[in-house]
Amino acid sequence: MTPAPRPAQAPDLLAGFRLANGFTASGVACGLKASGALDLALVVADRPCTGAGVFTNNLVKAAPVLYDQSVLAKNPSGIRAVVANSGCANAVTGEQGQRNARRMAELTANAFKSSTDSVLVLSTGVIGKQLEMMKLERGIPEVCARASADGAPLAARAILTTDTRAKAAGASVALGAGHANIQGFAKGSGMIHPWMATMLAVITTDAAVAPDLLRHALLRAVGKSFNRLSVDGDMSTNDTVLLLASGATSAKVDHSNLDRFIEGLTGVCVSLTKQIARDGEGASKLIEINVVGAQDEANAHRTADAIACSPLVKTAIHGNDPNWGRILAAAGYSGAVFDPERVALWFGDGPTAVQLVARGQPIPFDARAASDLLRKDPVHIRLELGPGTGQATVWTCDLSAAYIQINADYTT
Repeated sequence: MTPAPRPAQAPDLLAGFRLANGFTASGVACGLKASGALDLALVVADRPCTGAGVFTNNLVKAAPVLYDQSVLAKNPSGIRAVVANSGCANAVTGEQGQRNARRMAELTANAFKSSTDSVLVLSTGVIGKQLEMMKLERGIPEVCARASADGAPLAARAILTTDTRAKAAGASVALGAGHANIQGFAKGSGMIHPWMATMLAVITTDAAVAPDLLRHALLRAVGKSFNRLSVDGDMSTNDTVLLLASGATSAKVDHSNLDRFIEGLTGVCVSLTKQIARDGEGASKLIEINVVGAQDEANAHRTADAIACSPLVKTAIHGNDPNWGRILAAAGYSGAVFDPERVALWFGDGPTAVQLVARGQPIPFDARAASDLLRKDPVHIRLELGPGTGQATVWTCDLSAAYIQINADYTT
């Protein structure tokens, strides 16, 4: 079976990539991956930071997720580092897995003469396997010793699994007397679906932000980005987005400029979301689904999410087949409330868009032009449900035979 073509490699987003002021990073290979690739990452702050996290809603949560939730509940203003491994998810590993997650934090804390509950832990890889702690006992002191301002690209690569490329994004936001830098990286390619799409993200800012405002900002940003991402409809056990604020610059976030900070943070999260969707396992293109005219945002999101999760929609787009009926069918079973007699549908964006449905009925359209629009990257789908004000955008990717190849023998 011939794998589906992948998009041309994007410009190297990691060239010159650094985290926000106050943070250094590194990545090493400690042997968790048989390939010898980078598999252990570190982000460390030069001072205690405020931290916030959003985690998978899967009832089966990996040991690092449970550990991080406990740490952030107890010590949201004293975070010093994040240590992350790929090659093993440390999920469904019982009490031993929980001890191993804490040991990872302890080893990292020892390197910086900090407390164990100042370190957050991330893991990604195969579920049900115990971490090879002897390798981490050697690797964690090494990755800590190598932390530098130029180490972020190594950290971003060290958390990858089936990804074909690292994901990074950044922004600068004017906040009164100063500017806040927001810089982050992520991984994710498969087993991705809200709530919290397997994906990990570490985002840093040099603004000073109180814990309650930081968590509020992260929840808002994730709601418009990572929670509107689906590759294959499978929710991971390990999904985590962490946001750390060092306060290393004069910028300070308060209620007067919180919305501006959230806007910048959301932009970074949306960029990472699109990069993850475009790099979906076996995918050849990013798909952006925009639903407008819904009763409210929740109905718009529900509709777009159903379309994004439909294997029939995703395979049709992979084959450049303008089979618009599959989109309307998905909208219809989404559970959203709308009048089918008012629905309108377009492929494409801007003046070259092709309309296929008006007032709930098919209209004549140029099938070749519509097919050509499905060959583009990204593919744009716009669905209008009626006269309402609710709208939402969801990102996904096409579904190819290569997805089956990647996942049919993932552990063998």
